Amino acid sequence: MDWQSMLFQGWPGIGRTLLVGTLAYATLVLFLRISGKRTLSKLNAFDLVVTVALGSTLSAILLQESIALADGATALGLLILLQYLVTFASVRSPLAAKAIRSEPTLLVRHGSFCRQAMLQQRITEDEIMSAVRSNDRDDLEQVEAAVLESDGTLSIIKR
Repeated sequence: MDWQSMLFQGWPGIGRTLLVGTLAYATLVLFLRISGKRTLSKLNAFDLVVTVALGSTLSAILLQESIALADGATALGLLILLQYLVTFASVRSPLAAKAIRSEPTLLVRHGSFCRQAMLQQRITEDEIMSAVRSNDRDDLEQVEAAVLESDGTLSIIKR
């Protein structure tokens, strides 16, 4: 393949990308509206995986001519359906919820690091202190608790 074909392969490919991309995007928006707000939430790691998978699927539909719009729409719909079923089960079954969601972890308590929890979660003092500073505190003594949430964010509870 020469360098010119890497830059431009012709108008039919661009036309396909514009048409299929617009239709795939509209399909994804429609599916997301039907499925509700939870589909793109950031409540846990599973939600992140689904969001990334949706983006990757949309990208593949846009750029791979071997993937027809109907196939791509089916893949998007399947991912959203599976997300719905998993969250449906996790809301109704404590066992399913425990298998899917991680529990928050206490990393600072009464201004002191919980070192064993930090080791288990692979979180450093510097990372916690960065979150403390982001919450307008400059000293750990001003922090009642720091919690690593199930979505990976650090929550700082001030004294």
